[in-house]
Amino acid sequence: MSLGHEKLDVYRLSLGYVAWVYQQADTLNGIHRSARDQWLRASQSIPLSIAEGNGKTAGADRRRYFEIARGSAMECAAIQDVLVVGKALDGAESERHKHELDRIAAVLS
Repeated sequence: MSLGHEKLDVYRLSLGYVAWVYQQADTLNGIHRSARDQWLRASQSIPLSIAEGNGKTAGADRRRYFEIARGSAMECAAIQDVLVVGKALDGAESERHKHELDRIAAVLS
């Protein structure tokens, strides 16, 4: 059985991003704990909002959830910047994954 949102490329792309965030979160502690927790929440919000929005029948409702998912993607990019500045995340690796976030945001726009 496959639900509607599971067929969306943007949903699958967002799950791949969340998987990477979980891997990185394992390495973050101490002074990076609050950024880690916020990053986990924001990354999870992307596929969750996509799924919820895809389940809406009214166009305005659907659009609102996709806008929330897009905002969460932008928040993740900013959190990555914070972690790079704090020397907790490699800048080159962050840039590679920002391209994923850019693709997610573009599809949701």
